[in-house]
Amino acid sequence: MNDAKTALGQKILGIKKQKKWTWAEIADKLGYSPVWTCAACLGQMSMTPEAAEKAGILLGLTDAEVETLQAVPYRGSLPTQVPTDPLIYRFYELVMVYGTTWKEMIQEEFGDGIMSAIDFDMTLERQPDQKGDRVKLTMSGKFLPYKRY
Repeated sequence: MNDAKTALGQKILGIKKQKKWTWAEIADKLGYSPVWTCAACLGQMSMTPEAAEKAGILLGLTDAEVETLQAVPYRGSLPTQVPTDPLIYRFYELVMVYGTTWKEMIQEEFGDGIMSAIDFDMTLERQPDQKGDRVKLTMSGKFLPYKRY
């Protein structure tokens, strides 16, 4: 199924480019955040039937493609263990360098647990800077303590 989601994601990227839309414009039409909308269109989230139908109309998708948007994805499906795309690799690098720091600081503040990637949201902003614009990511995930039993 993930091959179908990946192929559909590539098709949607082509439609987006052809129509000169931004993810913010598509998200506004679907009623979701740009980050979530992009993730869903690229195959990492499943859409509700209503959202998939709206996307299908907006993007001119077939009934089978609308169904594919609703399918539960195989998440985290990058093609290699260590990403080779420079932008994606930098996120991998951030985890390698700061992962233990994030873990230590989150657990110092909240206790023994994790930050959810399920009950989660994220925003991306451009931050103007005289030395070159900066990328600002804000992530917010529910804290989930480990259960003792």
